[in-house]
Amino acid sequence: MYTGMVTNWFDSSATFKKCTAEKVSFISLSLLDLILTILAMSLGLSEINPFIRFLVQIPALILMVKLFIPVLIAWFMPGKLLLPSIALLALVVVWNIREMVIFLV
Repeated sequence: MYTGMVTNWFDSSATFKKCTAEKVSFISLSLLDLILTILAMSLGLSEINPFIRFLVQIPALILMVKLFIPVLIAWFMPGKLLLPSIALLALVVVWNIREMVIFLV
């Protein structure tokens, strides 16, 4: 049974190589969302999401939720299944940029 897990791990790395564009997009958008969240909080804006508002107070948790977990998801999920999440993250990032521009202008 243990060899099956090792085989699945190697299979997942092969899947990562097949869908690199989708997975890199997903991870990049998650990283951009993390950066924008931290930047907005440092400028004095408040986080609307109460869960993320709590996580911002604990840097290790926000890194885990907004960066490490998306990397794990991208590693194990087929790229085509990430497309809805990529679209949603893109909308979130655009919304965050829009709100920051409105705040700064």
